[in-house]
Amino acid sequence: MSDEDDSEPAVALGEHTPVEGAPLARVSSRLTWPKERSEVDRLEGDSVIRTPAGPKELSAVLEDVDETYFQRRQEFEAHVREVIGTGPVSTADGE
Repeated sequence: MSDEDDSEPAVALGEHTPVEGAPLARVSSRLTWPKERSEVDRLEGDSVIRTPAGPKELSAVLEDVDETYFQRRQEFEAHVREVIGTGPVSTADGE
């Protein structure tokens, strides 16, 4: 422990900007793998995920995924990202 005054954070934090939806990784981490697409939809289809185009229900995204069976979490996330794309996610304020 140091004797220095640690009343301020070591890194300046920005303003809290809300982002609608959950990160894809958070949703996929709640599942065990391997898993069928229909089972993912049944368990997490109503989850809203963050996308570059704004929040979307996972169920709607899964309709555009061609794969029907995912061996691993990473495979599932790769297929979903092919549909939703990658890039900056808009904030709830639309910035």
